Amino acid sequence: MTVVVEIREYDASKDLATVEDVERRCEVGPTGKLSLFTDLLGDPICRVRHSPSYLMLVAEIVTEEKKELVGMIRGCIKTVTCGSKTLDLTHKSRNDVVTTKPLYTKLAYVLGLRVSPTHRRRGIGFKLVKEIEKWFNQNGAEYSYIATENDNDASVNLFTGKCGYSEFRKPSILVNPVYAHRVNISNRVTVIKLEPSDAESLYRLQFSTTEFFPRDIDSVLNNKLSLGTFVAVPRGSCYGSGFGSWPGSAKFLEYPPDSWAVLSVWNCKDSFRLEVRGASRLRRVVAKTTRIVDKTLPFLKLPSIPAVFRPFGLHFMYGIGGEGPYAEKMVKALCGHAHNLAKEGGCSVVAAEVAGGEPLRRGIPHWKVLSCAEDLWCMKRLGEDYSDGSVGDWTKSPPGDSIFVDPREF
Repeated sequence: MTVVVEIREYDASKDLATVEDVERRCEVGPTGKLSLFTDLLGDPICRVRHSPSYLMLVAEIVTEEKKELVGMIRGCIKTVTCGSKTLDLTHKSRNDVVTTKPLYTKLAYVLGLRVSPTHRRRGIGFKLVKEIEKWFNQNGAEYSYIATENDNDASVNLFTGKCGYSEFRKPSILVNPVYAHRVNISNRVTVIKLEPSDAESLYRLQFSTTEFFPRDIDSVLNNKLSLGTFVAVPRGSCYGSGFGSWPGSAKFLEYPPDSWAVLSVWNCKDSFRLEVRGASRLRRVVAKTTRIVDKTLPFLKLPSIPAVFRPFGLHFMYGIGGEGPYAEKMVKALCGHAHNLAKEGGCSVVAAEVAGGEPLRRGIPHWKVLSCAEDLWCMKRLGEDYSDGSVGDWTKSPPGDSIFVDPREF
């Protein structure tokens, strides 16, 4: 009997039920261990649909009798910062003026690769990767990258061993529970919510040379899932005096307060839900008890284990940055504000992803047991030409202090 593997574009009208079944079969965790499961809420492309360009492919086993869908992969493309170049404008001014300009590249992202457990080790995953890379090339992508767990040997071996990717960055995913009580924010800090246009100009002026910064940041900030951008400044400063105190991003950066920080919040809850499975009855009882105590006696401010053993939502904190000797404290205040937003939104956790050497990392509250100290990003160069000047091979560049994690792909 002749067996052929066919790769084609996902068709929601006929593939949805089968894709969901394959997703469920792929997420059966090891016996006796905790596993994280994802509910895509009936939308298999939810994690790519907000990107400028995206595609989902499925793999079918075709025999003379039938066709069986056994795998899928998603991919998206956007333009991001891959480096910067220094411009010396001294000859145009009486003063020494040195500025930096971002260098952009077209970057593809591979995610959601799944192959049915009964059809693995047949090269289907490899075929799916190669087909999505063809689409990347056809659409002008210069690099492709994937994110995976550092200890996911099968994924790491496929991409680095067979598909030509190399280990590139090792950011940290920091996760903090949402308690039954509100988090108090320091009375020495004022939190200002920016309009999307102000947030865009602030990010472009201050963070456009940060690695992975999306050129279409305006699309991110104006998306319905973006819950706002918030700036923390010292109370009593000229910017922390109440209504009408925001002067505009350019003026703010020209005359900044002694310390400040910025952070944006993305609502992942309306795209997907997570669930931790495999917990013993004792663990569930202990977790529930801590939540009951926290809810009944909120004035004690006791930390409680979130309700993660049933489907739960999360808010993602992105675009985190700041300056000044107390910037960490400003970030902590913003994280507290994000926690309270998540509580109001019915979420169980808040999360952020930052570079391993992020200077403001200590200002982000998180539980080590819920976090991932080393996520793994692997990258591959697809093209030889650069869209905005040559910076060499980005895959071989040293890591910077910070990265900009696009919430559309978390």
